[in-house]
Amino acid sequence: MKLKDFVILLVIFLVYAVIVIKFNIVIPCVFYTVTGLYCPGCGITRLCLSLLKGDLYQSFRYNPIIFIDVPILFILFVLNLLYKDKENLKKINNIIIIVLAIITVAYGILRNIPAFDFLAPTQLR
Repeated sequence: MKLKDFVILLVIFLVYAVIVIKFNIVIPCVFYTVTGLYCPGCGITRLCLSLLKGDLYQSFRYNPIIFIDVPILFILFVLNLLYKDKENLKKINNIIIIVLAIITVAYGILRNIPAFDFLAPTQLR
C-alpha cells in the first residue's frame, strides 16, 4: 500500500465517521443480517466511534481483533516503506498476511460459539 492509498482510506474513514455521527446512518453488516452470525468485522463502526470519544475499553469490547490486526498491518506498511530488499519483503508480507487471515477467520468462528460469547460485539448480544 502506498502513502496515497493510505491517505485515501483515511479520508474515506473520516467522511464515513462524520456521516455516522451527524446523521446516525450506518452501513449494516450484510453477513450478520443474512446469517445472524457475527463476522470478524462486526462492531468496527462502533469501535471507531468509541475511539473518537476516547473510550478505549468499549472500543476494545466491540472488536478486539482489530487491536491485533491494525498494529501488525501498520508495522507491515512501515516495513514496506523502509525495507530495501523487496524479494525478502514479499515473502515476509505473504507470511504475515496468511497468519493474520488465519487468526481473523478463527476469531470470526470463535465469536459465534456460546463459550466465547465475550468476543461478540457487546451491543448486538
